[in-house]
Amino acid sequence: MTERSLLAYFSTPDEAERALERLKTLKLVDSRIERFDGVPGDGVERTMNPIAGGFGSLGNLTLGGQFASPGAGILSAAGVSASGYSSGGGPGNRVSGQDVLLTAIVEEQDFDRARRIVQEAGAL
Repeated sequence: MTERSLLAYFSTPDEAERALERLKTLKLVDSRIERFDGVPGDGVERTMNPIAGGFGSLGNLTLGGQFASPGAGILSAAGVSASGYSSGGGPGNRVSGQDVLLTAIVEEQDFDRARRIVQEAGAL
């Protein structure tokens, strides 16, 4: 059988989970849901104490993340979440957009139905 991959972008993990539950009614070979960012590394998952020092960039200080390289930390400082220069426009003044990726591999005969499912669920 031939398989096809489908990439669907959502605003929240819950939207992606609901779409995945519906995709499970098809011949789903594999799937994954993950949040992504434009900066390589672990990003904003770590907290730190700025008084103790030891941070490599504004992005590291304001986002509290571990980035893959000094350049990635510097690049993250340009984002509105770190710089504070712009409102995110989303709830709680956070950056809004489709930053949750649902990747699904389905049998080819189910691809069109899978695409309709994710579109009905709000995917980009």
